[in-house]
Amino acid sequence: MPRVPVENNDRMSLRIAAEEKTLLVRAATLQHTNLTEFVIRSAVATAKDVIDQSEHQALTERDSLQVLDLLENPPEANEKLVAAAFAMPGRE
Repeated sequence: MPRVPVENNDRMSLRIAAEEKTLLVRAATLQHTNLTEFVIRSAVATAKDVIDQSEHQALTERDSLQVLDLLENPPEANEKLVAAAFAMPGRE
């Protein structure tokens, strides 16, 4: 039977092992919610954590001081850096 085209992509289908589904249903029940809400809440929270970890770098105090020192006292540009700067588009 042919599938009807979907106007939006709000629905998502997943294949999951029976044991894993049982585990998810149990956890959802313990949190007094349904399976869909539990999975969405858990997946969104995990996605946000992954993105946050990917986009932010935590520095030690020593690393922070080194970055500040380099900003205040930058080293002289070497030949490769100068060449790369002049090779950038828009530089003539």
